[in-house]
Amino acid sequence: MEWLQRINQSIRYMEDHLMDELSVEDVSNQVFSSKYNFQRVFHLVTGVTVGEYIRNRRLSLAGRDLLLADSRIVDIAMKYHYETSESFSKAFSRFHGISPSDVKTSGARLKFFYPLVINISIAGGFNMAHKLTDGFCWSDIEEHNGKAPADSEKYQRIVSWAGKARGRNPGVFDELTEWLLDDSEWSDDKLIDNEQILMQGILARFKEQNARLREYLVELKPSGEVNEAVFKALDKFDDALAGKADDKELEAMAAQMFADFSVMRDRRVRERIAGSKTGPTGTDHVDLYGYINYLKDSDAEVQWALFMPDKVKHQQNGFKVEHFEYRKMSAVRFIGREAENPPDAAGRKALFHTLDAMNDYKSGFDYDVLLSHHYGLCIDIGPCHNFWGRFMKAETPVPDGLICFDFVPYNNKKAGLPYISQYAFAVFSGDLESMHKCEGYDCSAMYDITRNIMLGQGVTIPYPDKYWTAEVFTDGWEKYSTAYMFSAEL
Repeated sequence: MEWLQRINQSIRYMEDHLMDELSVEDVSNQVFSSKYNFQRVFHLVTGVTVGEYIRNRRLSLAGRDLLLADSRIVDIAMKYHYETSESFSKAFSRFHGISPSDVKTSGARLKFFYPLVINISIAGGFNMAHKLTDGFCWSDIEEHNGKAPADSEKYQRIVSWAGKARGRNPGVFDELTEWLLDDSEWSDDKLIDNEQILMQGILARFKEQNARLREYLVELKPSGEVNEAVFKALDKFDDALAGKADDKELEAMAAQMFADFSVMRDRRVRERIAGSKTGPTGTDHVDLYGYINYLKDSDAEVQWALFMPDKVKHQQNGFKVEHFEYRKMSAVRFIGREAENPPDAAGRKALFHTLDAMNDYKSGFDYDVLLSHHYGLCIDIGPCHNFWGRFMKAETPVPDGLICFDFVPYNNKKAGLPYISQYAFAVFSGDLESMHKCEGYDCSAMYDITRNIMLGQGVTIPYPDKYWTAEVFTDGWEKYSTAYMFSAEL
């Protein structure tokens, strides 16, 4: 319904300014839309273009003025923004079928194009169509006449849109999953409408958005403003919209839907397409990962690539990222003990004293760390477990009273241990209190910034199956941590 309200708003604006200079850009700006999108939707809803509407209304009013008032043709032409009386006369004759000079003498009936009022009552399937399609935060790449904004301003507008889309789209994807799993919405009489909703109203519209976004960003590339990772994210999203996926079973199911939408009568097919709701951040546990989940993740990657680099800059308040890199370790074994609550300084000192004595088993990454993980579970069902310790060589003997977790340089495709020994490594400098701040962050400043750099660069975080993080105490456990490790799949 949002677009219908915008169309009514635009009509009111045009009616109030028919005697003023009036362009499509003027009207589209009033409803906060791009010229391209506004013209397309206006024509779809009303059956006439914006230009035709303005022209028809002006010529209708011009005919009334000539019939009822004692006005010169040239004055009427100027009133309704025709440059000459000749151009006005040609347009008037085409519309009314008579010339302006014959209005009072011919006795012919003038045409009158009345103001449009969009008053549509929507119910049933159409209500769902608008709820789902209009729910997404579609990109609104504005076109400009006259002096165009600087490339940096253009890019910031896209960054701003991406942030808004990240706040809205996850919930709409979950609504899409609910709709697919609602048997009452999938009776035979609704199948044709549902195909239009999903294939045209959503998938085709995302394809169109991606194409325009890509074109716009390519134009901005020479400015150096564009994060190159967004093009990789767009490639992946386009592939997903075409039914391609890393999971071949999922890809085969999508191919069935694309080839013959009638397979959606089968709830089992819809379940595989829908998957499970994953919540506003996309991190909730799923019993089944479906095609909609894959689209949701692909959409998120485009948005992350656009707004995360800017967000990371603003998050470094009082401190900064001194060094950032990705690392691949050979197989290692973490040895340590679970973090105490309340803290036990004596026990922690004894732990690192024991590890200090194990010189023959050093891995080369010999810092004290606080390892955190969820045993391969999603954060909504698996609590975080924290462990003090160090990374040692693979198969290092475990001293009595301590525990171990193994890390290997590959993904065995099973949730939980062993974890992958690949990670992002960020080193921070500056105000220690600021870099350990939690307020205003998902977890902590160092955690959020390390993760957000990865998301902005399109690097895979193996969540939840192989997800782990670690605070790194480069000056020993008794000091503040100043570095961070974040699991990656490189």
